[in-house]
Amino acid sequence: MFDKVLIANRGEIALRVLRACRELGISTVAVHSTADANAMHVRLADESVCIGPPPAADSYLNVPALLSACEITGADAVHPGYGFLSENARFSDILAEHDISFIGPSGDHIRLMGDKIEAKQTAERLGIPVVPGSEGAVSDPKEAIQIARDIGFPVIIKAASGGGGRGMKVVEREADMEVSLHTTQSEAKAAFGDGSVYIEKYLGKPRHIEVQVLGDGQGGGVHLGERDCSLQRRHQKVWEEARSPALNDSQREEIGNICAKAIAEMRYSGAGTIEFLYENGEFYFIEMNTRLQVEHPVTEMITGLDLVAEQIRIASGSRLGYSQEDISFHGHAIECRINAENARTFMPSPGLVENVHVPGGLGVRVDSGIYSGYRIPPYYDSLIGKLIVFGKTRNECLMRLRRALGEYVVQGVETTIPLFIDLLQEPDIVDGSYDIHWLEKYLDRTSSAQ
Repeated sequence: MFDKVLIANRGEIALRVLRACRELGISTVAVHSTADANAMHVRLADESVCIGPPPAADSYLNVPALLSACEITGADAVHPGYGFLSENARFSDILAEHDISFIGPSGDHIRLMGDKIEAKQTAERLGIPVVPGSEGAVSDPKEAIQIARDIGFPVIIKAASGGGGRGMKVVEREADMEVSLHTTQSEAKAAFGDGSVYIEKYLGKPRHIEVQVLGDGQGGGVHLGERDCSLQRRHQKVWEEARSPALNDSQREEIGNICAKAIAEMRYSGAGTIEFLYENGEFYFIEMNTRLQVEHPVTEMITGLDLVAEQIRIASGSRLGYSQEDISFHGHAIECRINAENARTFMPSPGLVENVHVPGGLGVRVDSGIYSGYRIPPYYDSLIGKLIVFGKTRNECLMRLRRALGEYVVQGVETTIPLFIDLLQEPDIVDGSYDIHWLEKYLDRTSSAQ
C-alpha cells in the first residue's frame, strides 16, 4: 500500500479521495491554486502545496508543478480525481518515469480509449455492441455523404478526440453534410488539437446507460452494474441513478457481463466506465471513460463498495480478490449535481457562501467541499456538491430525495437545487420515462411559458 498520496484535483472530488486515503491509513497531500488556499480539502490534508495562480493551466494542469509537489512531500502516488489530468496519458507516463504511481489505468489504455475511433474499433473487437457508423476518421464530404446514406439520416459527426459533450454536430439531411463536416473538423481542431472526426447513426430517443467496471490489470475484471445518466443539458449530466428504470434484470446481466469480460481481456487496471446509448432494447457503445466518474457514488450506494479505495488498492498492485458472483446489488440511488448556477439560465454564480445547511438522515449522502464563509472562485467548474439519496425502492428513493432537497440550504449564491425540486413534480421523472433529449425540451418548454 502507498505511504502518501498526492491529490491532483480540487473541490468535492479532492475531499472524496482524501477521505478514502484516511480510512486506508494513507497520508495525504493537497495541492491548490492561490484561489483555493482556503478549500476544505486543503484544510484537512496532512500537507498542502500551492502549485500556482488561479488559471488551471498554471496550476492543476501544470505537470512540472505537480511533480515538484510530489518531490517536496515524498508522495509515492497521485490520484487525479476526474477532469484536469485524469485522462492524460502523458501525465501517467511522466509519473512512471519518476517512480510515482498513477492511481488509474496505464497510459496505453488511456490513449486507446481517448481516441474515439480506436476505442470503437477496440470495443467491437471485444464483443461490445457499437453504433453503426464509419470505420475510421472521415475527411472527404463525398465519403461522408455515402456513409450517411448507407446508415440512414440523421447522423451525428463527432470529434475523434472529443469529450464532455463537445465536438458534435447532428446532420438531418444530405444538403447540410459538407458544411457540418467542415464545421465539426474546425471545432475539434480548436478544442482538442485534433481535427479528426467520424460519423455515427443518430438515435432519436435513446437513454444514456453506462456500466461501471473494475479491473486489476492481472486478468481480473468485474462490473458493478449500470447507471442511467439520461437527464442531460448540452450533453452534460445533471441527474444520475442506479439502477436504470429502463432495463430489466436480463438486459442488465447481459451487458454487464459483456463489459466485465472485455475489461478482463484488455487487462485493464483500475476503475472505468463503458458508456452506451440504449434504444429499443439495443445497446450502442459510445465511449469509455478511463477514470472515476462524477456519479460514482450511486454505484457505491447500491453495492457497498468504496470505488476510490478500490482504485488505490488496485494501483498498489493488489488483485481484485472477489469475483462477479461476490457482488450484489441492493435498492436504488439517485444523484443530483448541485451547481452554483441559476436554476433556469444556468449562468454561473460564484461568490461568498453565507450559510450552508446540508440534509441528513437515513440514506442521504452529500459530497461537497463548501462551507459557511467559503468563497466559490469563478475560475473552475460550477459543481459545488452532489446530493446522493438511497432507498429500498425507486419510489422510496424519490420520496427521500424530495425531502432532502427541501432541507438543503445554500445562501449567498444561486444553485440548481430549485430545478431538482421542480423536476420531481414531473410525471416523466417520477415514472422514469425520460431520454437524453427530455431535459432540453423541458427547459425550453418551461422557459417559454414564463
